[in-house]
Amino acid sequence: MSLSTRLAAADTLYQMVEHGRSLNDLIPANLEKLDIDQHPFYQQLVYGATRYYFALDEIASLLLEKPIKEKERLVHMLLLVGVYQLWKLEVADHAALNETVQAAVDSKKQWAKPLLNATLRRFQREKEQITADLRRRDSFPGWLNKRLRKAYPDHWQDICQQSNQLGPMTLRVNQRHHTRDAWLALADEQGLECQATEYSPVGIHLAAPAPVFALPGFEQGQISVQDEAAQMCATLLNVQDGEKVLDACAAPGGKTGHLLESANIDLIALDVDERRLTRVEENLSRIGLAATLTACDAGDLAQWWNGEAFDAVLLDAPCSGTGVIRRHPDIKLLRKSADITALAKVQKNLLEKLWSTVKPGGRLLYATCSILPDENSDQVVQFLANHADAELLALNLKTDVACEAGVQWLPRSEGHDGFYFALLHKKATEQ
Repeated sequence: MSLSTRLAAADTLYQMVEHGRSLNDLIPANLEKLDIDQHPFYQQLVYGATRYYFALDEIASLLLEKPIKEKERLVHMLLLVGVYQLWKLEVADHAALNETVQAAVDSKKQWAKPLLNATLRRFQREKEQITADLRRRDSFPGWLNKRLRKAYPDHWQDICQQSNQLGPMTLRVNQRHHTRDAWLALADEQGLECQATEYSPVGIHLAAPAPVFALPGFEQGQISVQDEAAQMCATLLNVQDGEKVLDACAAPGGKTGHLLESANIDLIALDVDERRLTRVEENLSRIGLAATLTACDAGDLAQWWNGEAFDAVLLDAPCSGTGVIRRHPDIKLLRKSADITALAKVQKNLLEKLWSTVKPGGRLLYATCSILPDENSDQVVQFLANHADAELLALNLKTDVACEAGVQWLPRSEGHDGFYFALLHKKATEQ
């Protein structure tokens, strides 16, 4: 018998919370230890318990007479996994209880068996009352909750709610192969339920997630998985045949591929992480297109730039990822308030340096998957104030919130992720 699914989930939580490891690193390693038929349930437990970690932790403190000792934090995580099943999943209560308690035995924590049994049974009895009175029902860290309340006094609750929902699986149709309508017809023939995205002209939302290799044309590069908001980067930059283009922070390569699908361009793609560039190369190989890939810090111009200016630059800047929490719930646990200040400095430096690579008459799209003004509109407002040769171009995009500069999208349960866009034009002469 392979590792217990619930024990694997609890250990993943433990490694993430206590050692700051990301789910991107932890999940693949744990899947190797589990039987293949356990994979879906393991991932459901991990993502769900991570998504609701702060609420689950509050519930645990209400159930326990005294906190579990620090050296026994794995048992605490088992308790959270058990509570999550009883609260949020359609799992038979007896299975959730018995298997979670058994996981303690499997982990050689026999002493915890009566503790888990008693606390989980109490939650089973008092679930409605306990969950109705939760202070941290939105399950967001305090620092981020505070920032959202300040930035979006009328929307912060909806942001939290949307961020705790599963995002749709969204596809990008490779326009070198098919029109969107043509691919939708193929999907209909195969009984796939899907619909066109509202904003991206090449996007499709699937009604339910599907294995990528079951999608018509995926292996041939005719479609790619990419959220609608991310698709808008290439759409808004609007590259044209013959242009020299820079994708400054390219990995994992979705936007790189979309730029190449959009026009015949000379594209340089940079990323600071050489290992992540391998992923870019794999993605480009699947769609049958190529770019010049260079592993370097985009802000260190001496490392990579030959002085030849670009017609268009995409700066999808490193950011907090607060607009994509629904896809990466560990952001709520791994990010800290101090990170925002540090990231803002990185973003400012990249924007300053890369602006010098844009030719007069050219354009730069500044984008992030953040919803925090510090990383978005505040950056662009400050940049415009310091650069007389820069002007902000209007973007024909609807938005739910006012924004001092650019367009801020918030996550939508049936639509796009949270994202920010600002398109800057370089004037031919300084004023």
